[in-house]
Amino acid sequence: MSQRPLNVGLIGGGGGAFIVNPHQRGIHSDGTRRVTCGALHPDPQKAMQFAAEWPYPMQGYSSYSEMIEQESRKPVGERIDYALIVTPNNVHFDPAMKCIRAGIPVFCEKPLTVSLSEADQLVEAVEKYKVPFAVSHTYLGHWTSLFARHIVRSGLLGEIRWVDACYHQGWLAGRTEDQGVQQAEWRTDPKQAGGSCCGGDIGTHALMQMRFVTGLEVTELCAYLETFVPGRRLDDHFTTYVKLNNGGRGLVRASQIAHGHKNDLRLEVNGTLGTLYWVQEEPEWVRIFLPGQPDRVYWRAVVQPNDGFLKDIPEWLLKEPTIPSGHPEAFHDAFGRLHRFFEADVRAYNEGKPFAADGSRYANIVDGRTGMAFIAAAIESSHSGNSWVPMK
Repeated sequence: MSQRPLNVGLIGGGGGAFIVNPHQRGIHSDGTRRVTCGALHPDPQKAMQFAAEWPYPMQGYSSYSEMIEQESRKPVGERIDYALIVTPNNVHFDPAMKCIRAGIPVFCEKPLTVSLSEADQLVEAVEKYKVPFAVSHTYLGHWTSLFARHIVRSGLLGEIRWVDACYHQGWLAGRTEDQGVQQAEWRTDPKQAGGSCCGGDIGTHALMQMRFVTGLEVTELCAYLETFVPGRRLDDHFTTYVKLNNGGRGLVRASQIAHGHKNDLRLEVNGTLGTLYWVQEEPEWVRIFLPGQPDRVYWRAVVQPNDGFLKDIPEWLLKEPTIPSGHPEAFHDAFGRLHRFFEADVRAYNEGKPFAADGSRYANIVDGRTGMAFIAAAIESSHSGNSWVPMK
């Protein structure tokens, strides 16, 4: 007999929020999860209006506090099984903490909070209440991200010497925040975004892609947070030179003023035996460069183990693609994969069983905290003459 669908509650998402749309597609993609309620806006009247106008039926709540309180009183099976937080950064901490204390698992948009102090408090709460917690670093959900992780962590590239993780966009090359674009307005507002716009918004994606694939951690960094658009209050260009815990080096960089770039996240990993190259906008393949050999291109769903470079590949990874190669997976599929991985931990939690939440399938609370420590160190370095600053 099939299991009941998990119930998901939205916090934020009304009034034209972009990110809620791919999330809800990801939630509904397998038929094993569904959105049942939401507190969609900080204005109670608008929150109820947006819920009434939602494309499918949902129970509206006037505030996330009301939603968490009322849902937590319901028995498992009727209450929400997890909450999805898709608010501006400054409204991540409070609803996340309220959910954790109520025993409700959380799937939170990145960056985790607006400060390292808030992130530390959430880590402590998750450890105390032992609740599943995911941070939405979307691009980890591409099958090729998981495959790249397998290649690097299996030692097929040898010792990692150099990593270049970059994310380039062009949508903030002008004063977009003055054109009525909601996404630009809050991202460039220090009160809502925190201490960094470009670094917090997409620099953390570059960092997480590097950490997820390589397993390496930043120990120290030298950063430049720069603002090229006159009058903008936060950075729109972000560059860090980093030292890694294996002795290697790397660049973690991002820009939102690069005309022509859309969501150009790239990762290059250079080892003693070869190089891996991955591009988010073309997520169907991973390219491998080996000395004295032709380039190797591995396409999703047609990878064969033990081909002279690859060795054994986990069976679950080979079976993970749901459509044949040549029918591209994309952004929504990445969301669906992350929600599906999180679902497994939520179901285990509901049944009182151990759950992993170890960062191997999706970014967890510690990953989110690491992102905030990275941003805090980058801000400190940039404000102190680009000095070398250790990661906390």
